[in-house]
Amino acid sequence: MPAYTYSALDADGKTRSGVLEADAPRAARSQLRQQQLVPLSVQELSTAPTPGSPVRRGGRAFSNTQRAVWTRQLAGLVSAGLPLERALSSLTEEAETPAQRDVVATIRAEVNGGTTLGAALAQHPREFSEIYVGVISAGEHSGQLGLVLERLADELEEQHALQSKLLGAALYPAVVSVVALAIVLFLLAYVVPQVAGVFAGSKQALPLITRIMLGISAAVRSYGWAALIAIFLVAGGARLAWSGASFRLKVDATWLRLPILGRLARGYNAARFASTLAMLAAAGVPILKALQAAAETLSNRAMRADALQALTLVREGAPLASALAHEKRFPPLLAMFARLGEQTGRLPHMLDRAALQLRNDVQRRALQLATLLEPLLIVAMGVVVMLIVLAVLMPIIQLNQLVK
Repeated sequence: MPAYTYSALDADGKTRSGVLEADAPRAARSQLRQQQLVPLSVQELSTAPTPGSPVRRGGRAFSNTQRAVWTRQLAGLVSAGLPLERALSSLTEEAETPAQRDVVATIRAEVNGGTTLGAALAQHPREFSEIYVGVISAGEHSGQLGLVLERLADELEEQHALQSKLLGAALYPAVVSVVALAIVLFLLAYVVPQVAGVFAGSKQALPLITRIMLGISAAVRSYGWAALIAIFLVAGGARLAWSGASFRLKVDATWLRLPILGRLARGYNAARFASTLAMLAAAGVPILKALQAAAETLSNRAMRADALQALTLVREGAPLASALAHEKRFPPLLAMFARLGEQTGRLPHMLDRAALQLRNDVQRRALQLATLLEPLLIVAMGVVVMLIVLAVLMPIIQLNQLVK
C-alpha cells in the first residue's frame, strides 16, 4: 500500500501535516475528511526516483549517528516482540525530521505491501549501504532479525566512536597548525616590512637574521598570490588524479609504508574489516559473500585489493587465516585470531575480539601521536615567532648602542 504525505487544516484552522497509507490519493483524502481535516495537498511518497521526478535536496535524511540510533530503536521494538509493521509505524511517528519521517513511512508502506525489510531498505541506497541491507536480509532469512539489528547497531556505534576519537585526536594539532601559519604569514607580510621601512634610511648594516626575514617577507608579498594559486592548481590536479584507480592504489600503498601514519591506517582498516566480517558471519552470510562485502568497507584501495586476493584464495579452498596471512598488509593479529576461530568453531567471536584489539590499538596510538604533536607544534610556533621578534628587535638594539 503506497504512502502519502499530506497537508490539511483542522477544525481550528491550523495546518497539520503527516504521512498516511491509502490505496489511492482519493482514498487518502477520504481518510483525512473522516478525521475532520480539510486536505490541502496529498502527494505520494515514491520509493525510488523516477525520470523527471524532483530529487530531494539537502543531503541524507540520516546522519551516521542518527542511523545508529534508529537501528537501535528498531532493534529494541522488534526484540520486544512488536510486529515489524507496528515498529516502523512507531518510528515514523517519532521521526526527528520530515525527511526521516518520509523515508521510514515509505519503508513501512513497502513492508505492508509484502516486501521484506531488506528489500525495502535497498530502495534507499543513499541512506542504507549494501552491507547494512545485506545484514538485515540475512537476519530476516535466519529468523533472528532483532538480534542482528542489535549487533548492527553496536557495530555502527563502535565505528562512529572510533572515527570521533580519531577526529578529536587530529583536531587540536590541525587547529594549532592553521593558527600558527596565519600568525607567521601576518608577521611576515605586515610587521617585518614596517621594520624595514623604519631602518630604510639608516646606513647601518642590518643583522643577518633581519636580512633573511626581510627576504622571506619580500617573497611572501611578491609571490604569495602566485603560490596560493599554484597550491589550488596542484590540489585540483591531485583531485583529478585521485579519481583514477591506479593512481589511488599507488598512493594508498605508499601511505601504508609510512612509519606512524601507515600503521594507524592499517589498524583502522583491519579493525573495520574484521568487525564487518564478524557481523556478517554471525548473521549467517556465506563466508565468500561476507568477505566480498567486508572488502568493500576498506577505504584503503591497497588493502581492499589484498582482501579481494584473500577472497580468491578462500574460494580456491584455502583457510581464511592462511589467506589473510598471505597478504602482508593485514596485521598478523587478524590472521592469528582467524586461525583460532577456525580451530574452535567460533570464527565470528574471534574476529570480534581481533577487531576490538585493533580498534583499541589504533585509539591508543592516535592519542599518543596527538599528545606528542601538541607540544612539538607549540614549541615550533614559539621558535618561529621568536626568530621574527629577534629580527625586529636586533636592529633596534644596535641603533640604541650606536646612540649611546
